[in-house]
Amino acid sequence: MKSNIEYLIREPKIKKEKNPLLLLLHGYGSNEEDLFSFAAELPDEYYVVSARAPYNLNPYGHAWYAINFDADENKFSDIDQAKESRDIIAKLINELISELPIDFQNVTLIGFSQGTILSYAVALSYPEKVKNVIALSGHINTDLLVPGYEKNDFRHLNMFISHGTVDQVIPVEWARKAPDLLKKLGIEATYKEYPIGHGVSPQNFYDFRNWLENLQ
Repeated sequence: MKSNIEYLIREPKIKKEKNPLLLLLHGYGSNEEDLFSFAAELPDEYYVVSARAPYNLNPYGHAWYAINFDADENKFSDIDQAKESRDIIAKLINELISELPIDFQNVTLIGFSQGTILSYAVALSYPEKVKNVIALSGHINTDLLVPGYEKNDFRHLNMFISHGTVDQVIPVEWARKAPDLLKKLGIEATYKEYPIGHGVSPQNFYDFRNWLENLQ
């Protein structure tokens, strides 16, 4: 079964026999053009693919899973949809590797907000598919991980995590839990905070790009 995900692609400017992949996963209510806007600034040797989330929102935008509100304005995530999206992204990685000359051992996920929640879910559930995660303005939702994920081999996995200290959408306290959880799994993570809300500042962008380049 195919993922049926739509995406934008930037070919690597430096072609190798096999090139690494950067897969961009946008946030709730956005689309594939959002993160793709900084594709030109990403390292030249990567395929850059920006995926569109599968669920349409009215009047516009897309989501990886629904977020519903009750009468008291409490938010509830559709966990079944989120798990489905986790597996759709895993399928998309397989498809891209089979269709393009991509180094299957060098796949990086860059997520924002809901895209970060899914990036964590894919990497921790299927670490054989992912080498690096750049987790922007999100958090780890353990409800989205495959049962028994703790037994996975995470030795090759690297993570860069960043969050705004005045994020009004996902509290910074949620993001701060990630490094400890990852450490228990044996995953080293770089964690940074910025004096911003729910977004990516220029300094944040340069920091994660430099981190990525220093991994090579």
